[in-house]
Amino acid sequence: MKRLWFFIELEPLCLLTYTIWDIEYVNYLALQSKENAMRFKIVLQVDKKYGNRLPFNYQYEQMAVIYKILSLSDESYANWLHDNGFELEGKQFKLFTYSSLIIPSLGLDKEHGCLYINSDTVEWYISFLPEKSTRQFIQGIFMEQTFQLGNRQNVVQFKVQSVEMLPALNCEEEAEFKTLSPMCISRREENGKTVYLSPADPYAKGAILMSLLNRYVAYYGKPYQGVLNYDFIVTNVPKPKLITIKADTSQQTRVKGFLCKFRMKGPKELMNIMYESGIAEKGSSGFGMVEKINHP
Repeated sequence: MKRLWFFIELEPLCLLTYTIWDIEYVNYLALQSKENAMRFKIVLQVDKKYGNRLPFNYQYEQMAVIYKILSLSDESYANWLHDNGFELEGKQFKLFTYSSLIIPSLGLDKEHGCLYINSDTVEWYISFLPEKSTRQFIQGIFMEQTFQLGNRQNVVQFKVQSVEMLPALNCEEEAEFKTLSPMCISRREENGKTVYLSPADPYAKGAILMSLLNRYVAYYGKPYQGVLNYDFIVTNVPKPKLITIKADTSQQTRVKGFLCKFRMKGPKELMNIMYESGIAEKGSSGFGMVEKINHP
């Protein structure tokens, strides 16, 4: 089978090498999706000959990888998603999200601001709401061979071992979830300062609902008009996590999110938006991805 190789460098550091496989077979896999499921489990093999030290802050580089994968499959779609997404009253909604790397065994080096990946593989979950992205992303991810995440001091090279298309959310109008990446809820104070709130804060419940309703309008082009039986309850003590975006650049910003478990009740349409594009804010920057907790 013929292979074409690409090598791309992103800023601050995100290196990718691509192999293009048989696109007809990739299209076949995409057609096997049921109910437009657009959630993917990606198992990454750690190439330890290049090192195993990853900086604490790598979410921005993950986002850059996603856009580059999409652009190799459909550049116009990737550019639209990056520059626009879905719009509502001048505000843009990029309806996808992704998890932090799920690392089975790791060590922490707080002095140097990095972690050590001791396991041979890690998992990465990515989810899209727009229907078009199913085919485009499947094509792109199968083109991908290796990529690097990190900065100039600490970098890890990963090789895709497998890609699994996961089923759509299967639940009634109430279920329990846990976050796979920090949940971000912010509020702008009268003095213009942005404060980040715990999901246990009384403000959070209403803020999450408004976010879902706004995304519903952006995606479907009309307000939600069904019965709105909604509730949100945190079921453990939220754990704060401070994330630096575009670390060590002039655009560096810090965002606080929280890892937690929660129960949510709502119309299936809003539950699906939450599950596929993240809960609360900044889903396309790697915040708010969740996983359903299946009780025996």
